[in-house]
Amino acid sequence: MPMKIRQLNYSATSLVNLSKNQQHQFAQAHALRIYNSNAIYSFIPKNACSTLRVSLAIANGCITNANKDFNWIHDNNDTFRADLASLVRADYTFVILRCPYARLASAYLDKMVELTTEAWALHDTMQRKLTPDALTFRLFIKAITQTELLRTNIHWQPQVDFLVYKEYDDYFNLENFSAAKEIIEKKAQLKIVDARPLTKHGTDRSVRVTDQPYADSLPAEIRALKAIGKVPDPAQLYDDQLIAVVKKTFKKDLDLYKNLFSAERLMFS
Repeated sequence: MPMKIRQLNYSATSLVNLSKNQQHQFAQAHALRIYNSNAIYSFIPKNACSTLRVSLAIANGCITNANKDFNWIHDNNDTFRADLASLVRADYTFVILRCPYARLASAYLDKMVELTTEAWALHDTMQRKLTPDALTFRLFIKAITQTELLRTNIHWQPQVDFLVYKEYDDYFNLENFSAAKEIIEKKAQLKIVDARPLTKHGTDRSVRVTDQPYADSLPAEIRALKAIGKVPDPAQLYDDQLIAVVKKTFKKDLDLYKNLFSAERLMFS
């Protein structure tokens, strides 16, 4: 059977040596090998990437106990990085996408509200004009949708930037991950280990509240909610103005998602 030729997404966007093609190198850096199945998984932060990276680390023989060795993945993002030959000769390729509105809300509720290193890095990038604890969701969106800040952090960088292939064998959406799990396990020969109890990033164990708009709530207010097991429903972070800003800036992500999964699965269709 002839080998399927994998078409790379960004290799021909520049005539420079491929090692200096920044778009391709970025996407390749986030393409990870699953050795037993000769598969490639493109990981995109905030799209179940901790779950998949833990699962890969176990499948590739580097860790055995997710509870004990979970933090191994944080210093090994590039350990399973695919080289050019592995990309082209892969037997199976897949990626997990997410509603762009939901992904940005997740990045804010996780990284900004909890004042993680990403929040302080954004503070520095913004020339320390605004303290992280003054960064409402509105101000966060206003900041990161500026051209000079859009690609300063992988947790909000556009998802299309991570796509090393023009076409993947399978595209899954995080909103329907339960259906994707069985397919990934079978095709990629990968036992998926749920990392959410380990990361404590998700809001799945919190009660989502819809009592008021939260676009202008301070991180401390939202942290107080989280401390009692509640969290703003992600849709409550948005208003029409913010929806319009995200729709314009993340148009390619939104178009891709709609073409693959239909607009009805978006937070705002």
